[in-house]
Amino acid sequence: MISRIRDYTYDPRFIEYAEAEALKMVTHLFTDAGRTWRQAAKRNSMGRLIFEAMQEEMRGPIGRSIRLQAERNAAIIKSLPLDVAKQVNEHVLREAMKGTRASEIAEQIKVFFPEASKAKANVIARTEVSKTSTALTQARCEYVGADWYIWRTSEDARVRDSHKLMDDVIVKWSDPPSPEKLDGAKRAFGHYHAGEIFNCRCYTEPVLDLDQFTWPAKVYYGGRIQRMTRKQFQKIA
Repeated sequence: MISRIRDYTYDPRFIEYAEAEALKMVTHLFTDAGRTWRQAAKRNSMGRLIFEAMQEEMRGPIGRSIRLQAERNAAIIKSLPLDVAKQVNEHVLREAMKGTRASEIAEQIKVFFPEASKAKANVIARTEVSKTSTALTQARCEYVGADWYIWRTSEDARVRDSHKLMDDVIVKWSDPPSPEKLDGAKRAFGHYHAGEIFNCRCYTEPVLDLDQFTWPAKVYYGGRIQRMTRKQFQKIA
């Protein structure tokens, strides 16, 4: 069974499918994010600059970002069968050492394989779509010189405590926070931007006009979240 899974992994048809799906996902996000930016352009003084940037982005850094994200996501999709094969192999070894009969192990695998595949695929879909969306927003921001973004959450009961802490906080792209560390959690996952960690539904909203805030506002700066007046923020921005 593991041999068949590995054969499937390197099947040209599966590789072609993975690459097509990855590109489709990134293209969809690119189009979706484009609508968001066009709406933002109507509401602030950078409208013309954003419009011109969007005309050029596919030939510049945004286009490169899209290609890189598509390649990365395709690689993850292609690794899915091998990851499941490894889990099946470990399950067989574990059960064999317990003395479980081969026929029982075979039945367990029949249930385990599709469920494990589905669970892994769901995690990949949620996490990678979110990561890709953040990467595209960052590339756009860098292209127009927008160095900051607002961390937005889904604002529901499923938002983890450390991310609730980050809601509405202004963050610099070059200085990602460690939400868990800021929240005093025992386990941290390093420094990252909104949408860049597993199962995260948070998203980034570019800071394009300081008039979009009610001051003082929450800002992540110097390793902590602090309230700043517009004048204080302008000094560090």
